[in-house]
Amino acid sequence: MFSRRDFLSRTLGGTSLLAVGGVVPEFLARAARAADQDPAARDKDTVLVVVELTGGNDGLNTVAPFADDLYHKARPTLAFRRNEVLKLDDHVGLHPRMGDLKRLFDQKQLAVVQGVGYPNPDRSHFESMDIWQLADPKRAEVNGWLGRTIPAMRVSEAGVPGMYVGQDRLPVALQGADGRVISLADRASFKLQLTGHADGRRKLLQDLNAGTDGGELAAFVQKRQLQTYASLKKIEDALADAGQPNNNGNNGRNNEGELGTLNGKLNLIARLIQKGLGTRIYYASINGFDTHSGQAEMHANLLAEVSSAIGGFFGALGAEAPRVVLMTYSEFGRRVRENGSRGTDHGSGSNLFVAGPKVAGGVVGKHPSLSDLTDGDLKFHTDFRRVYATLLDDWLGVESRTILGDRFAALPLVDKAKKVDAPAPAGNAAPGEAPPPLPAKQ
Repeated sequence: MFSRRDFLSRTLGGTSLLAVGGVVPEFLARAARAADQDPAARDKDTVLVVVELTGGNDGLNTVAPFADDLYHKARPTLAFRRNEVLKLDDHVGLHPRMGDLKRLFDQKQLAVVQGVGYPNPDRSHFESMDIWQLADPKRAEVNGWLGRTIPAMRVSEAGVPGMYVGQDRLPVALQGADGRVISLADRASFKLQLTGHADGRRKLLQDLNAGTDGGELAAFVQKRQLQTYASLKKIEDALADAGQPNNNGNNGRNNEGELGTLNGKLNLIARLIQKGLGTRIYYASINGFDTHSGQAEMHANLLAEVSSAIGGFFGALGAEAPRVVLMTYSEFGRRVRENGSRGTDHGSGSNLFVAGPKVAGGVVGKHPSLSDLTDGDLKFHTDFRRVYATLLDDWLGVESRTILGDRFAALPLVDKAKKVDAPAPAGNAAPGEAPPPLPAKQ
């Protein structure tokens, strides 16, 4: 049977999900105090879900400029005719297989951001992905943009502010969060180790939460360990639920319960949000967008899964949906002209989607000109950090300058007239204190 001393000893030794050392990190203590002052905080916390389209998505066929003759001349076998696309306006339309996203667009819950990129684009998968995930074209940052964001966010639940759902190593975007991100690779990733002592350990956790040994450290550990237990239980329950029919009654989507598919990943994330886990940033990815040859069928199947997964995700969220925004991105687009293998090669400027009930839906920015290219590539006109800055400031409630190192003009992505209350920018400062100083530009 565990004793209180044994429990605290093991906890302080780092065996728990939220491991604390001999001294509670001050930014964690301040975050805990801030959350405790507002017991209803979780109901107001917004959630960001990031979906990575790995391999360099062909933005030109994702959002096709069907009215431009130059598009059809550059892509004699890959271009879509006017009557094939899902029209967004008189100039561009979604890929024919993206019906779920078109429905979100028609409901004014999808923003299509065109011409997104960064200065001096790099066509290397690894280099460009690092730039997007670090939010730094110079790659001087050592931590990811979401990793830098997490310590600055208010999180009203236990220490699971960020989660990666996937089998690969933790993305660069989430690195640097001081251990406040967990990775969930499969159904066996999280199991409550209660065998033989389940009732006793559960009672001990409850006793710890009810009493205190008189010190601030003990009180902090007591509270956070009970929340850790509850968080693990919610994760385990969500894993058990994954693959069951969604709240909207739709159980026909492909492989919802398999965490190797985007459908399965987003279905699990929806379950976790519904169960009140308290995580504010989720990250998932789908591979296969490096379409150098035979692109038509491969790209169609990928975009169909992306569209279906996102549509099913918001359908599964039910009443929780207004608290959630989902953003897609890829490391670069593809070249305008198709190659001799009926595919497309690495390019630069592309597009991305921002979805959710509180999103200001519509087409954001003009489609880049097909008559004014740089070495066969589209020119970008919207720095991707403007998207990040908008979501940081207007959705997560984090001062974007402290994360991105500079001020970037906001985009019309969040409809403030219908947006839920977002937490005020907090940085690492306690309520009433000034936020941390702006970091020097690299």
